[in-house]
Amino acid sequence: MNNILVIMADGVLFASWLFLVAVGLTLIYGVMRILNIAHGSLYTIGAYTGAVFVIAYCQKSNWLPGSYLVLLGAAILAGLILGTIMERGVLRWFYGKEVVLQLLSTYAIFLILEDVYKLVFGVKPYYAYKPLLGAGNFIIGGVNYPRYYLILFFMAVLAGILLWLFINKTRFGKLVLAVIHDPEISLAMGIKIDRVYIVAFSLGAILAALGGAFTAPMIAVVPGLAVEVIVISFAVVIIGGLGSFVGAGLGALIVGLVRSFAVHYVPALELFTVYFVMAAVLLIRPQGLFPTKEVRKI
Repeated sequence: MNNILVIMADGVLFASWLFLVAVGLTLIYGVMRILNIAHGSLYTIGAYTGAVFVIAYCQKSNWLPGSYLVLLGAAILAGLILGTIMERGVLRWFYGKEVVLQLLSTYAIFLILEDVYKLVFGVKPYYAYKPLLGAGNFIIGGVNYPRYYLILFFMAVLAGILLWLFINKTRFGKLVLAVIHDPEISLAMGIKIDRVYIVAFSLGAILAALGGAFTAPMIAVVPGLAVEVIVISFAVVIIGGLGSFVGAGLGALIVGLVRSFAVHYVPALELFTVYFVMAAVLLIRPQGLFPTKEVRKI
């Protein structure tokens, strides 16, 4: 029984991190129909910025809640700035173009940023561990977990709730839904699609940076973080259905639980299980578990 509790806890905690990263990718595709390969780069800038800011903060203050606010502020700042530059500087020139051109443009951004991070931050690891250690531990099934993991879990839940409220309960969210379903009619009705695009992309970028910033205290922040993140994020959104927020949450939970089971019982197959689940879902439902509805013009 204890082992089952530990597996469930590991799976849910990992799923919360996955959702926080993947939901931004889902939002960007749902609104703009762009598969953003550079999404992992947004995660990386959040991790680096969060680490740099929180290390500087902890050298001057021991107030623990302040370090979490620093991580949040760093993620918003990094995601907003880099997301705006990427969308206005590059991606807006590829709207309506062939999918392969959009993919190549985001891949080019990804390659460029990988070298930019090395030039700006260097290649030495950053250790921003104080927010993690300062939070203490809690016990599930006889296993100690850092309380910081609960912060990550609640961040993911809060992000999901706020995003749902923003899309479904605000006027701008209604405009976003209109653009998702039919951008041409939305444009004809006077909706400023460029404004919707920049807000959607910036919000997706902030979510990715948020995942990176709050992951920074748990890892050594080094070059190369983007590759692993973008691969597993694509697996999550493909399982859940491209553009589906509910699908992103369910996909993250499935991947988290399957991975946790593999780590405990067949650790050699940990990475394989994620792609096995993705392949199995695609065989049964090629559009994912919760595909978004698309308007077809006759």
